[in-house]
Amino acid sequence: MKTQTRIPVLDLSPQLEALWDELNRAIQGVLRGTHFILGPEERAFEEEAARYLGVKHAIGVNSGTDALVIALRALGVGPGDEVLTTPFTFFATAEAISHVGATPVFVDVDRHSMNLDPALLERAITPRTRAILPVHLFGRPCAMAEIMDIAKRRGLMVVEDCAQSFGARYRGRFTGSLGHLGCYSFFPSKNLGACGDAGLLVTGDDQLAATARALRVHGSRRKYYNETAGYNSRLDELQAAILRVKLPHVEAWNAGRRRVAERYGRLLEGHAAIQVPPVVEGHVFHQYTIQVRGLDRDRLQSRLGEEGVDTMVYYPVPCHRLALYSRSHAHVACPAAERLSSEALSLPIWPELEEAAQATVVRVLLDQVSAG
Repeated sequence: MKTQTRIPVLDLSPQLEALWDELNRAIQGVLRGTHFILGPEERAFEEEAARYLGVKHAIGVNSGTDALVIALRALGVGPGDEVLTTPFTFFATAEAISHVGATPVFVDVDRHSMNLDPALLERAITPRTRAILPVHLFGRPCAMAEIMDIAKRRGLMVVEDCAQSFGARYRGRFTGSLGHLGCYSFFPSKNLGACGDAGLLVTGDDQLAATARALRVHGSRRKYYNETAGYNSRLDELQAAILRVKLPHVEAWNAGRRRVAERYGRLLEGHAAIQVPPVVEGHVFHQYTIQVRGLDRDRLQSRLGEEGVDTMVYYPVPCHRLALYSRSHAHVACPAAERLSSEALSLPIWPELEEAAQATVVRVLLDQVSAG
């Protein structure tokens, strides 16, 4: 039976409505202040984000992608270097490596966590390997203890891709604070989202922070005295002001996402065709992604849509099979990532998702699974 009201993958309106007056005051304050680039709101957000994450330095940039590029540049990664990363992620992760002239080396994921499998890292290391770039996919922290141990033993740097994991914790510490640099996206759909593009780079290293700050303003530590070719990548005041309003709520929002995930787990328990993601410590469920076994995932998604339930596929093509890399990486085999690309399906999730709507999602899903 088709649902009476369409259920989207994400609904930002409850969050925006709750903060509407405060957001408007913040935006008007920026407009009246007429300081739009690298002003007091941006500096205050950097300080507040650094304090929340427990890091020494936070550097606002204009996107999560730029955060990754600038982090790699700050480490000196460039042509001739290799960076180990996951093939099961958004393209920006690999793209950042390519942008600095290095080569992404795709290491398969663990099928259950969907994150980089640390057991496969060592065999992928060569004399050209400079760094590891793990992704905390869908808000679940990677196995950072194992990754950092390998990096330390092999003299490698670690850049954490935290685009989907703001507020996630690993053994009591926030993702992004565990490696040498951490990179966040504040794309509007993220757990902490701006109203446009925005990003953040964090580190505990003074020199890396200074280099990153210079790179975001055309490679200049002192205005008009450019030292290297950098980027025009600054977190603007309007987005910083919006993020400052939202930041105090991120813990509650992440807790809400975990509650929704726990309900999904209970409602879907015992269905052999569906593997649910476990609610592990620190997971903040940017997405609630199930694995569909023994069914045509794309056909299932289409039928769910016809019944009024929207879903998303993250990601239909693993990075090593994208056109940019498929020829140069033709020899690469990542069977877990390849299987996930045909089985993963993300269900609607946001902190305020009502139990009745969630029950409808599950009912429609199970009806379509039963139909085969």
